[in-house]
Amino acid sequence: MANVVLVVDMVRGFLEEGNPLYCGAKAREIIPNVKKRLEEEAKKGSKIIYLCDTHEPQDAEFKMFPPHCIKGTSECEVIPELASVPGEVMPKTRYSGFYGTDLAGRLAELKPDKVIVVGVCTDICVQHTVSDARNRDYSVEVPASGVASFDEKAHQTALEHMEKILGAKVTGETRTIPERHPNFVPSEKVLSGETADIYFARTMEILKKENINPVVAADVFCARAGIFCGIEEVKSILSSVLPKGNSEVWALGEGATMSEKEVCVRIKAPYQSFGLYETAILGVMANSSAWATAAHECVVAAGGIPVVSFGARHVHPGVAGVMDYAAVVGGCAGCSSIEGAGLAGIKPSGTMPHAFILIMGDTVKAALAFDRDMPPDVPRITLVDTFKDEVEESLRVARALGDKLTMVRLDTPTERGRVTSDLVKEVRAWLDLKGYKKVGIFVTGGLTPERIADFVKSGAKVSGFGVGHYISGAEPNDFKLDIHEINGKPVAKRGRLPGPAPSTRLERII
Repeated sequence: MANVVLVVDMVRGFLEEGNPLYCGAKAREIIPNVKKRLEEEAKKGSKIIYLCDTHEPQDAEFKMFPPHCIKGTSECEVIPELASVPGEVMPKTRYSGFYGTDLAGRLAELKPDKVIVVGVCTDICVQHTVSDARNRDYSVEVPASGVASFDEKAHQTALEHMEKILGAKVTGETRTIPERHPNFVPSEKVLSGETADIYFARTMEILKKENINPVVAADVFCARAGIFCGIEEVKSILSSVLPKGNSEVWALGEGATMSEKEVCVRIKAPYQSFGLYETAILGVMANSSAWATAAHECVVAAGGIPVVSFGARHVHPGVAGVMDYAAVVGGCAGCSSIEGAGLAGIKPSGTMPHAFILIMGDTVKAALAFDRDMPPDVPRITLVDTFKDEVEESLRVARALGDKLTMVRLDTPTERGRVTSDLVKEVRAWLDLKGYKKVGIFVTGGLTPERIADFVKSGAKVSGFGVGHYISGAEPNDFKLDIHEINGKPVAKRGRLPGPAPSTRLERII
């Protein structure tokens, strides 16, 4: 026959907001593309097989991921948008559609000219299914516009792996991760040396008087593993001070993972050109990497549910934007500060403060005023714990705004027991009962990766998390700068090895 199309996990559990492993807006964007391809293949007589994640309640996979797509629940069902395209439904329990199923036997019977694989997630079930199909020598096509993941970087890496390593044919235009071009401008205080440790300023004064300015190679390494961040700001400093044609800077990319004591930056230049700025360089990376790492921990715990950085109020306003930018580098879907969003190239995210509702005197009155006065592209997300019970306020706002209401925000203070999984489930149940199934629930208030993981594991249908102090209060990752070469001669202080450390991951940025 012609082809077989394997539709991987296009199920409600992954593609409908509020479910524990909702894959996000990027995943929903592929639905029209998948539907169109299925309709085209159906007209050609191709066989369509829906591979649907389906688990027993005590499945071992739940040690890795929160309970999801449990047998007998609607989460295992193919999304309604694809209902018009009939196909064979094949439940699966693991990443690969071949594991524990009759897929291998069905393909052997059908003898397809080609196996086409679409669905989610690109880097998990799609990739593992493609791998097993290629290991059975099938010709495999992966339409780039028909696959998606909640992790954009992993999506891109998986496409490259399937094409270059597995030999699948990736067709169509592949999505690329948008490049960020943050406009970091070093302050006069940094460039003048005001923010430097005094011993660097004294060193510069002495070296200039002694006319000593060797070309040195210096390695910068981190104390802890995590997400590397801050190199774009460091680059703005070094670009302003290093001599052209007589300097090199090599570094890991912004947002790269880094291991303990890994060399993240290498500078080779006349020492007097950058020695005064060691304090600033290390400080930028120490804080930015810590913020990005903390954000990443929250994003991983959320398992695909968007996380927004709400920590600007916990730091000095001079670094609030940089903190939020780092959180986005770490994987946050958004941030609250205007400056941070500008650096990250996104729109700022936010709801409404208690102060606004208190001044308006009523939650519904505040919600209606917000709706009247804010542009249409600003999501209608209403805080619902100021005056009345969260369920009552949620229903009042939902009735008032109708389809305009995007989400309700729960931010119950610790004095009232803060937000719990049971509270989320109660609000969700009443919203559903009254016909407001499309209204999401956004949770804020003292969130940590552990608390986020508990929400997810409990099955509470949270649409988004707002995280503040856990990100903003992250302990700085201690970076150190060591000179390992002077005028081409390997050197080192006691306890360190002479000569630049081998590193294949660094790329030249200056």
